[in-house]
Amino acid sequence: MAEKHDSVDFLDPTHIPDSERGALVAVQPQGFFIRHPPKPHDLNENVTDEAHLFQTIHMGAAVVDTSQWRLIIDGLVERPLSINFDQLRQMASESVTSFHECYGSPLIAPTKNVWRIGNVEWTGVPLRDLLAIARPHPQASYVWSDGLDSGVFAGVSADRYRKDLPMEKALSPEVLVAYEMNGQPLGKERGGPVRLVVPGWFGTSSTKWLCRLSVQATRPQGPFTTVFYNELDPEDETGVRTRPVWKAQPNAMIVRPRPHEVFDSPCDFEVWGRAWGAEEIVLVDISLNGDDCGQATLAPRTQFEWQLFSLRVSVPHKGRQIIQARATDKLGAQQPLGHSRNHINGASLRSGQDLLVGQLLVRQW
Repeated sequence: MAEKHDSVDFLDPTHIPDSERGALVAVQPQGFFIRHPPKPHDLNENVTDEAHLFQTIHMGAAVVDTSQWRLIIDGLVERPLSINFDQLRQMASESVTSFHECYGSPLIAPTKNVWRIGNVEWTGVPLRDLLAIARPHPQASYVWSDGLDSGVFAGVSADRYRKDLPMEKALSPEVLVAYEMNGQPLGKERGGPVRLVVPGWFGTSSTKWLCRLSVQATRPQGPFTTVFYNELDPEDETGVRTRPVWKAQPNAMIVRPRPHEVFDSPCDFEVWGRAWGAEEIVLVDISLNGDDCGQATLAPRTQFEWQLFSLRVSVPHKGRQIIQARATDKLGAQQPLGHSRNHINGASLRSGQDLLVGQLLVRQW
């Protein structure tokens, strides 16, 4: 029998390994699925609703019996524990607004799939509160997270989706064992009933259909930490060393002007957009044809939400123009000019020769 204490059950040595997987009813539909986000100029709202938030499912969507759901916390802890859904909901909760970004396909160059991004509010129990109850051992360095999904991704079989967090990040107050998004219960395709949420990091670390957290001394060796989701370390001059896909680098996208908008020449208009990263963005520089237009007005960050920037720009003559936004975070990291996942992009403006003379066609590039 498990010992009961407050809102959790401590496990005894007779606990059956992997018993938490009994909450899995099916993986349906099976296989990879992606729902692409709207184009940047359609992301008008500060908080992204479910219909406009991208979905990435690697091996299929888990159908979970909430009444049978359990979260196991074990490994290098003094007090392994089990918690059911009602017990989790009874614990003190927090809400965190955070950008939510997909790294892109691990099968192709990450520069090919950018701006899979949204901004949402998550609600759940801070992971560090659960770890405080379990009491990790001093040698604990990582927290492994298991999902209930299994199957095949890119020809590689996995009996579960497993990721990890360094203990320092796992103990950060923003990391949640979440059961709501934007004030609504998590749906099946969003990883419900419970998922991990790791603000500031790419979505690959936010394990969906969460069922186990295992405290360990080393990183796991599953395909989603070894085969997939590693990238070349830009600090390695040899171009050989890799690092895990964890933190989101500073980034910015222009939301206005829209593609194909027409302006009279000369013209002046507001450039505005969103900036985000693992660290707070402190500068967004706007340029026109490579010439500095100045620093945009930038909203401060209160949690991990994306940040609105804007600047009034004048275009004195017709012809092809390039407007770009470049973000810098509080640690001094700046978007690279090219050849990187987060290199700067912008809006392309050019003479509307097939329209009225003296007008400009605005085009996102």
